[in-house]
Amino acid sequence: MITGGAGFIGSNVVASLNEAGRCDIVVSDCLGNDGKWRNLGSRQLADFVPPADLQRWLDGRKLDAVVHLGAISSTTATDGDALIETNFRLPLRLLDWCALTRTPFIYASSAATYGDGSAGFSDEVSLAALKRLKPLNLYGWSKHLFDLAVVARAARKEQLPPQWVGLKFFNVFGPNEYHKGEMMSLVAKRFDEAKVGRPIRLFKSYRAGVADGEQKRDFIYVDDAVAIVNWCLDTPSVSGIFNVGTGTARAFRDLIAAMFAALGREPAIEYIDMPESIRGSYQYFTRAETENLRRAGYNADFMSLEEAVGRYVSCHLNGSDRYR
Repeated sequence: MITGGAGFIGSNVVASLNEAGRCDIVVSDCLGNDGKWRNLGSRQLADFVPPADLQRWLDGRKLDAVVHLGAISSTTATDGDALIETNFRLPLRLLDWCALTRTPFIYASSAATYGDGSAGFSDEVSLAALKRLKPLNLYGWSKHLFDLAVVARAARKEQLPPQWVGLKFFNVFGPNEYHKGEMMSLVAKRFDEAKVGRPIRLFKSYRAGVADGEQKRDFIYVDDAVAIVNWCLDTPSVSGIFNVGTGTARAFRDLIAAMFAALGREPAIEYIDMPESIRGSYQYFTRAETENLRRAGYNADFMSLEEAVGRYVSCHLNGSDRYR
């Protein structure tokens, strides 16, 4: 079962499983009215369960694994009660069910748990390490609360699923993110403008030593993120919390330059004022530490930013069908 299976990363996980010959997949998600269903338009499922029916549906079931990717994922969300119910209490119920039924449980955490990065980006699995983190927004805090709850149970040697894995996704981009609106990657949001020759606007920097457009993120293509999810599914002996990033920080300017290069054009970039409302909480740098993942046995390479953006543009954004 994949919760959030009609969403961005979830639908790409479904696609990869279908492509590997598996159709015994149950998706739990809300489709809404914004065309999100197109993320699953080419897929085969065994069932589709509305989140409100999930607890009842699980009663008496046996599953190979639960991949919990469903969440309120907006970093600007302000409804604390909704965030706690969706991003904390619901995964706690799923964790309990998986522990009771001895079902592997893989869930989405987030790089937003690292806050401004002042405490580093280490995915060390200990309460002491987690408690040093200070998320900057409600979304990051809700994800952090769940990480703390799971690791606290492990520290107390309480019952957990036979496999439990938290994946701290960094800046994932790629096909099927189009329903996310302002939370889409810059490549998806600005591609149509670049294609018709308009300059792309990036925020000016307000930090000494960081040039305009040199704010950096760990950008990871969705195929690489999905490969890590599948590796977890195929490696039930591995439990813990792992960063899902490339281990390399690249500038937003590099991202946009790669998009223009994929279109065969010179980059055209303008720099605009950052809204005052986010200047105090803006992240200037993220980079996943991947040593923990490598020690656990994951040894696949990651696509470079240029290769990933080129694939996204040529195979999806600039094609007749943008969906995977």
